Amino acid sequence: MEHSHAAHSGNVKKEIIKVTIILSVLTIIELALGFWMMGIESHGTRLTIKGVIVILMLAKAFYIVGYFMHLKHEIHNLIMTIVVPLALFIWFITAFLYEGNSYKNLRNTYDPYKKERSHTVVEKKETVKEEKKAE
Repeated sequence: MEHSHAAHSGNVKKEIIKVTIILSVLTIIELALGFWMMGIESHGTRLTIKGVIVILMLAKAFYIVGYFMHLKHEIHNLIMTIVVPLALFIWFITAFLYEGNSYKNLRNTYDPYKKERSHTVVEKKETVKEEKKAE
């Protein structure tokens, strides 16, 4: 009985060390890409690097959820009750951001009053002290 417990304990330690190394390597790669991206002027290359960083962050998030929230060893239905709402939540955020950006870009097209106001330069009002000095 003790032998099986010790063997199980050794496997758990190896698994924890493996997960720690994987998460550390992913983090170091993300940091290296982020620092490398600072010196790049090309907009397309910067967007590509940002996309790679987001993918690496999602991989880390799934790894953390799988191991530290113990979903790796759970049944399929329980995992789906967590993953499907998470995917819908991400889709909702993306859809709302897209819709808000579309509204921001198109609002001046349909309402001439807002278009006129968005291009007007507002002058700074003089304060009371500046008016007294001018007199």
